[in-house]
Amino acid sequence: MPGPSKRLLIAKQALLASLALLAPFLFVASAFAEDAAAKPGAIDTGDTAWVLAATALVLLMTVPGLALFYGGLVRAKNVLNVLMQCFIAAGVIGVVWILVGYSLAFGEGSAFVGDFSKVALSGVTLDSVWANLATPPRNIPEYVFIMFQAMFAIITPALIIGAVAERMRFSVFIAFITIWLLVVYCPIAHMVWGSNGWIAKAGAIDFAGGMVVHMSSGFSGLMAALLLGKRQGFGREPMPPHSLPFCVTGAGLLWFGWFGFNAGSALSASPLASLAFLNTSTATSTAVITWAAIEWLHRGKPTALGIATAAVAGLVAITPACGNVSPMGSMAVGFGVCIVCYCALTFLKPAAGYDDALDCFGVHGVGGMWGAIASGLFAATLGSGIESNAQQVVVQLKGVAFTAIYAPLATLVILTVLKAVFGSLRVDEDAEEAGLDLSEHSEAAYVSVGGGFGEGTLVERPPQAGGAHPAGAARPA
Repeated sequence: MPGPSKRLLIAKQALLASLALLAPFLFVASAFAEDAAAKPGAIDTGDTAWVLAATALVLLMTVPGLALFYGGLVRAKNVLNVLMQCFIAAGVIGVVWILVGYSLAFGEGSAFVGDFSKVALSGVTLDSVWANLATPPRNIPEYVFIMFQAMFAIITPALIIGAVAERMRFSVFIAFITIWLLVVYCPIAHMVWGSNGWIAKAGAIDFAGGMVVHMSSGFSGLMAALLLGKRQGFGREPMPPHSLPFCVTGAGLLWFGWFGFNAGSALSASPLASLAFLNTSTATSTAVITWAAIEWLHRGKPTALGIATAAVAGLVAITPACGNVSPMGSMAVGFGVCIVCYCALTFLKPAAGYDDALDCFGVHGVGGMWGAIASGLFAATLGSGIESNAQQVVVQLKGVAFTAIYAPLATLVILTVLKAVFGSLRVDEDAEEAGLDLSEHSEAAYVSVGGGFGEGTLVERPPQAGGAHPAGAARPA
């Protein structure tokens, strides 16, 4: 048996032999890694996988999340119409985005709108990449970025359904969201997120769409509600939600999908995405308990409709700020949005008398505006070229003011033209009385006790004692 020195010598020789055998493989692996790091078009598969998953989560926000949330808030005779509007938005916008929308939003263009260089995805191939927000930036396939942004383009006009529910003609709705996407959404998206957009260059913070998504739809929804006029019986007859379980379930799905909406906007599986992920839920949790407390104090009882609305308001407000505030800042955002949105629904809406049926403006318009301003107030990471929170707030206010003016004015022009083309923006009185499910789609959501179709013997839920919620859908104005 060899001695210790002999055994040590044998071990050294074996180790050297192993290294000699492994050397070619180590060299090849090292060269491959260096080549991958140096190659400009290299794809990060982990980031790509996350954004693919986030894209699916954002689609879930519209169908079924928003569809159930809005569908539960309307009367039983109009629920299928709302579901149809959400689904048709996914269809129409999904096609228009590929044909021209993406190019107008993310083409080079000017400081205000993109160009037509990527119409029908011209020039985009399997080798095309998009740099994400990681540090340092990493690439994902441009096809993935296109689809992720398509989901934002789909849900934004769908949010306007909340303002025009139970009275807009289905044909008018299709024409409206098509034109609105190209005239309102795409230019604002380019100004805020485009490489040369003027709001982006000013250093504004809008991580996932406070101005682009929520303010644009909320302020446009208010204008649409004013132009369409009030629903028959608004302010005189009870118009409660026909299914609060639908509404609460939809709100839960929105909360779930919003992780993709916000954290996915980092376009990376990174620390930035994890911050947005954490802030998204923290702000929403804060909003839920704050709204419940406000209702408890103001109305005597917290309501299911109230906390569902609170969850959506919290999600709306944290959207622009989720990548730039601390977790404690997200709590401040969630707390503040309950104050401004509750006041908008409880006091502003009845005083002004407008019929924003499902509170598109009160939640998305007002909540998105607060979130955009709060992004500057509580920012832990400032925008490019910004040196203080005060300066950041000034920049945020410029973007907020532009969106609050441009979106409703453009909507006014679009709907005025459509009224001239279609003759009327809303269904006639008989069709509205019968319900849009039957008058627009020849279908009914529920079977009556007698076996026929339609509402039959279904009875609308009476207003809850003490008032369920300040929304027009939940109680008479």
